[in-house]
Amino acid sequence: MIKPKAKVRRFDVFAEYTRLEKLQEGLAADEAKGYGVWLAKVVAARKFSRMKPDRGRPPSKEELAERATRKFRVLGGIEQTDQVFDHDIVDRMGKAFYRRVFAPAIRKAFKSGKSYRQIRDEIREAWAP
Repeated sequence: MIKPKAKVRRFDVFAEYTRLEKLQEGLAADEAKGYGVWLAKVVAARKFSRMKPDRGRPPSKEELAERATRKFRVLGGIEQTDQVFDHDIVDRMGKAFYRRVFAPAIRKAFKSGKSYRQIRDEIREAWAP
């Protein structure tokens, strides 16, 4: 069995699960990857109190319009693209492991109707070092 190059995190499972949700909703593959990694980072940052609550003014119409035209979301001034997903998740665990083990396992659980919360820990047990 192929082993991951690095420990598989809840973050990785969440990003992949979100990517599959967005694909199912009809988002393009590159945008689904970008959204998955962006949302995983937002959730992780909030959980570990690294993001400040949005206490500023509401966004202007121009800011909202500019956001709507972007293909990818931005976090910390960096576009969260499919390439960021590949770097932060796929390359970290290893391309072979991602393609042959991780992605198929998450896809199988997703297609069976299991929620992220149902699989987030159990699915990673087999891959623990």
